[in-house]
Amino acid sequence: MKKKVLALVMTAAMVMGLAACGGNAQSTGNSAAPAETEAAASTAAGKAESVAEAVSEAAEKGEDLNVGVFYYTYSDTYITSVRTALDKALTDAGITFQNFDGNSNQTTQNEQIDTAIVQGCNLLVVNIVTSGSVDASQAIVDKASAAGVPVIFFNRAVEGDEDEGKVLGSYDKCAFVGTDAPEAGHMQGEMIGNYLVENFDTVDLNGDGKISYAMFMGQLGNVEAIYRTQYGVEDANKVLVENGKPELEYFDASNTDCYQVDQDGNWSATAANNYMNTNLAQYNEENGNMIELIICNNDGMAEGAISALNDKGYNLGTEDCTTIPVFGVDATDAAKQLIADGKMTGTIKQDAEGMANGIAHLVGNVGAGKELMAETEDFNISEKVSNKIFIPYAAYTGE
Repeated sequence: MKKKVLALVMTAAMVMGLAACGGNAQSTGNSAAPAETEAAASTAAGKAESVAEAVSEAAEKGEDLNVGVFYYTYSDTYITSVRTALDKALTDAGITFQNFDGNSNQTTQNEQIDTAIVQGCNLLVVNIVTSGSVDASQAIVDKASAAGVPVIFFNRAVEGDEDEGKVLGSYDKCAFVGTDAPEAGHMQGEMIGNYLVENFDTVDLNGDGKISYAMFMGQLGNVEAIYRTQYGVEDANKVLVENGKPELEYFDASNTDCYQVDQDGNWSATAANNYMNTNLAQYNEENGNMIELIICNNDGMAEGAISALNDKGYNLGTEDCTTIPVFGVDATDAAKQLIADGKMTGTIKQDAEGMANGIAHLVGNVGAGKELMAETEDFNISEKVSNKIFIPYAAYTGE
């Protein structure tokens, strides 16, 4: 069993190391100089050794752990990828765990946590429903503290920038594994800007010298959604202006927000598909005002937008078909296939295996009786909050 765990964590750690080397890439994240590749291999080896030791020790003491893993919703494609990877890591380590679906309802998740603690759960791993809410996350920390059990938050922010460290600093058995929220927006914006500079005349379907774009936000108040919405456009505009091109123009002048949001907060393909179908009824080539670029805060919404385009004869992946550039975030398997098929342009990889790997390391520490943040020196740790691990993003335009 230990050999299986070692193989898993070494693979995941190598992915993390390589992603870290591509963290500042602009339009592609898959090329590296020999020196960079060598450095990445060294970093990956260090991560692999650290994680392997922690999880292997947990394998011997795993019978003492009873882990509750609480997901904000099972319907999120990226979260499903994390759940698959984490299930495997914990199963291979021989650790007892149970998954819970919050179904996008914070009250439901709170009740699930209460029940799990009463039933003997002694480690909480929480993908919080209400992202960025100090009140919601502090309530969970208080539950964990009262029960004397550690809590590992992951993926969804537990506090906004203005409250950074407030919740995570309130309990010594608390940590966070996630991403540096602005990074995805910056990387996506640079990717979009560079693509448009190279393909401006082709993308400008009506030849008016401007690019008309749609933005699908995801969830109001979500830190990741806010930064992706902001920097996905701002950084693209910066690249365009630097290259003598005009800034992007939102397709609907009456929408001063310059985005369309999933009202259910699920970042869903269905919401984007419905919006895009409605948009295309008015904004199309026949009317001379076709949407020429689509920016999505996740790959699920990108899938929905592409489906709507397909229904109108766009983005079919054939040479005789007009393709509207569509960009997302997550690098899900479905998005990778759409890119390979020529139906989607690019995405930003949010490393599901790397996320699971970071969580597994902390779970391993608890199982081995160590401090929660023990031996995390090779991970990317926030400069401001010492118990906050960042899993790096990477640009993805195809393999």
